Amino acid sequence: MPTDTVKQFDKALALCRDIFVKKLKDYGASWRIMRPCSITDQIYIKAKRIRSLETKGQAMVNEGILPEFIAIVNYGIIGVIQLELGYADTVDIDNEKALQLYDTHIADTRSLMIAKNHDYDEAWRSMRINSYTDLILSKIQRTKQIEDHDGVTVISEGIDANYMDMVNYAVFGIIKLTE
Repeated sequence: MPTDTVKQFDKALALCRDIFVKKLKDYGASWRIMRPCSITDQIYIKAKRIRSLETKGQAMVNEGILPEFIAIVNYGIIGVIQLELGYADTVDIDNEKALQLYDTHIADTRSLMIAKNHDYDEAWRSMRINSYTDLILSKIQRTKQIEDHDGVTVISEGIDANYMDMVNYAVFGIIKLTE
């Protein structure tokens, strides 16, 4: 796999991590109270806004598409953390533990990207950004179906794999927007 992809991916992840750290300083791990289905809906809101901006070509709120892709990355990792720990009624981890969990799961997601990118031969580079948006929205619908079935699948990957795919598509969007 070309080294450029890994370097670009790591640069995009560093941007997302920086925002995650700053939000931890502002709010702590307040997201610990969110159930995974609420995180799925939060990612849905971000992806719908991206699609709306892509379609309409203008924003009424002074934020573009890039911050929404960053939010999808961070909420996707939060989702994987919540699947691992379960949700809590109060904030039950400190910022250091939250960041440790973030780093662990972002590393797993990065490894998944490297493996899939090898198998798909850099196909993401020929895709349009709006395709990433549509794929994220499709993954959200799949995730909602799995959630409606209490996390049980017959043949498909689980919720965690869908969150990780959403994160990876969002990172590709970040790379394309910042090239």
